Amino acid sequence: MSSEVQAAEGAPVGRSPGQLMWRRFRRDRTGVISACIVLFFFAIGLLAPVISWLYGKDPYTRYGQLEDGLLNEYGYPVKPNGGIDGEFWFGLEPGTGRDVLTELLYGIRTSLLIALAVTVLATLTAIVLGIAAGYLGGRWDYAISRLIDLLMAFPQQLFFVAFMPIIATLFIDPREETPTYVKVVSIVIVLWALGWMTLGRILRGATLALREREFIEAAKVSGASPWRIIRKELLPNVVSPMLVQATYMLPNFVTTAAALSFLGVGLTEPTPDWGRMFATAAEVYRSDITYMFFPGVSMVIFVVAFNLLGDSVRDAFDPKTVR
Repeated sequence: MSSEVQAAEGAPVGRSPGQLMWRRFRRDRTGVISACIVLFFFAIGLLAPVISWLYGKDPYTRYGQLEDGLLNEYGYPVKPNGGIDGEFWFGLEPGTGRDVLTELLYGIRTSLLIALAVTVLATLTAIVLGIAAGYLGGRWDYAISRLIDLLMAFPQQLFFVAFMPIIATLFIDPREETPTYVKVVSIVIVLWALGWMTLGRILRGATLALREREFIEAAKVSGASPWRIIRKELLPNVVSPMLVQATYMLPNFVTTAAALSFLGVGLTEPTPDWGRMFATAAEVYRSDITYMFFPGVSMVIFVVAFNLLGDSVRDAFDPKTVR
């Protein structure tokens, strides 16, 4: 009898773990709203050039310096609320007179692309090293575990700041101006090198618990190779902690990349960036508090939504969890 006929007669229909997880997630209103907010941020980031074209402004033109009557003699917007009007919807950047809306859109685009690249690299590294340490054991487990302990002992924020110039000098002479792509690559490398260990340790622990299970022993007896056991048996069973941890890692990488730009070792002028906007806002907030409002509120909403999404994904995978 087909599943359609069973469903029609009221008989129970079997569902895969993925279907059950998706069903539980859809019932979580907070998770669904958070997912919509996160998707909205990614959408406006990816569509930033299109929105900029429709809006008629870009994040690089210094409108306040090209048009009279937009900035006063001190470089601040003449109109109230940071120069917000029908032409500049989010106002103007003090000093340069750039459009805040397009600057924020491109800044979100830059920060999310960097954080997404770091998250993917860190997750892949954690999968390879964490599962290898847990399954192979012995010398491999000892070496990888000591590497994780060593890297986790570093004061990360300090090493992020210290390593950025060092990584940049590997690509270009320090006497020359560092191109934007070199800065982006340097940020990705530094955050990746010091950002995979927590997930790696979680996956190692999960693998240690799984490798003694009956289905792993059965795969060994059947003659399956270690690679096949890892790929077919272990990986599907560590998807839950991997996805949950990844949803926490990405917003952390967004804020860390913004912090590097804020401290002056990340992206700099004229590249639009969330952290650089905070750095400018910290200099002008006494005279123009409005400029800090839009990047600040947008980052708070993004980080909170992503963290709530992580909680909802965790609850969907583990229905016994009580928040």
